[in-house]
Amino acid sequence: MQWSAAEGAWVTGSPPSMEPRARYGSRPWVHLLLLLATLYTMTEAGAGFYLNYLTAVGLRPAPPDLTRVQAYLGGLWFSIPALLILGSHEMGHYIACRYYRIPASLPYFVPVPTLVGTLGAVIRMALPGTRRALFDVGIAGPIAGFLVLLPLATYGVSHSYVVQLPRAVALQGFNLGDPLLLTWLQHTFFGTLPDRSVFVMHPTGFAAWFGLLATALNLFPAGQLDGGHIVHALVGRASRYVTIVSILILVSLAVFVSYSWAVWSALLVLMAYAFGLDHPPVGEEHLPIGRGRIALAVFAVVMFVLSFTPVPISPIDFIGGR
Repeated sequence: MQWSAAEGAWVTGSPPSMEPRARYGSRPWVHLLLLLATLYTMTEAGAGFYLNYLTAVGLRPAPPDLTRVQAYLGGLWFSIPALLILGSHEMGHYIACRYYRIPASLPYFVPVPTLVGTLGAVIRMALPGTRRALFDVGIAGPIAGFLVLLPLATYGVSHSYVVQLPRAVALQGFNLGDPLLLTWLQHTFFGTLPDRSVFVMHPTGFAAWFGLLATALNLFPAGQLDGGHIVHALVGRASRYVTIVSILILVSLAVFVSYSWAVWSALLVLMAYAFGLDHPPVGEEHLPIGRGRIALAVFAVVMFVLSFTPVPISPIDFIGGR
């Protein structure tokens, strides 16, 4: 995800002759402290995923000799892969900005004690000067994160396992909806799961799940999200209508499909209210972006389809029976 320049406003990109700045309005120690804090909160969340993995989501007792330190070390199987995915995504934007000499910051990681221990990461950047630059900066992040995600998802699913439910069992907690990529990998390694069985995901698989969710959220073709940048580079000012349709679809998902979309819907509505429905114009709006970038836009759609799940999180009250 990209964050516009100071005080929430886009600023003009640097002229071609200007030497790019490595950082944009920040200090290295700020990025390092946020990274370390996010590593801690994500490892804390990952320790829970690791315990679920060891106990088959509570169907087995935890190892009696398991210490808190061992649980935290197990949490690194989630936090480090997830940070690699997030960091690769943001560095994709950053490197593209450097290529076009657009002032940009290093990534800001956001540590929050949530289900996954973070709200993601952002960079600050100036407005690209052309539609081509806008497209390249917008799509570079999702592609970089997705390429790092693929082997991690394969590893995570392949090191997961399936357990059979007892005759009567009550499970409470949350079910994480599988994106299409994870569903395909699960079917590849395990085939069709038998009745009354539970797929127990390895913590690295959860990191891939989180990375896929972040990819899908960022590729929503709305406003100043990565998908919004890509769409504006493709269709220019008509992107406002794509933003309107995207927000309506997202609000409909929150109302009729899953309440887990409510927060993201509210954030997009607030973004549209604060910054407007129109994407900030860039220079050379009349110039085409080329067929190669149109092919990359199709790949962005493929990434979105593989990453999206209609019900990201849903409660589990009871599974099983006599």
